[in-house]
Amino acid sequence: MISPELLRRFPFFNFCDSAHLKAVAMLADELEVDKDSSVFETEQSADEVYVLIEGSIDLYFKVVDRDDPGLVKEFFLSEFNPGDIFGLSALFAPYRRAMTAKVMGPSKLIKIDAMGLRGLLESDTAFAAGLFKAAAQTFMHRLHETRAQLAAARA
Repeated sequence: MISPELLRRFPFFNFCDSAHLKAVAMLADELEVDKDSSVFETEQSADEVYVLIEGSIDLYFKVVDRDDPGLVKEFFLSEFNPGDIFGLSALFAPYRRAMTAKVMGPSKLIKIDAMGLRGLLESDTAFAAGLFKAAAQTFMHRLHETRAQLAAARA
């Protein structure tokens, strides 16, 4: 468990009242990760949601050749900075990772148990509405960044 006050620092949780922050904090732990490790890999079971407290995490998209599965290429997609939430695929079926998150330097994370978080979503519609709105805003921001990268690559 972490302090609810730690979660209050991050804009993603602005929709939460004190009871919601406490409920999420009870599902969370702090985690330190070393440079060059992975937080998660493409196609792994998505069991946690993460918030980056300090450090840097890069997100990669993996492409596997249809005709030669041994031919794999990873493409840099984006960088997470302190305050960013990631691993949101843990909230949406089929609960599998679509990307790989690599640690670029010693980092500190908040790890939130996704099964417990999904339980909160099912039992509290106000919490679910707030969380899904915050997640949608996060996804739209990342989609915009990805479009900008694509436009720059084609220019």
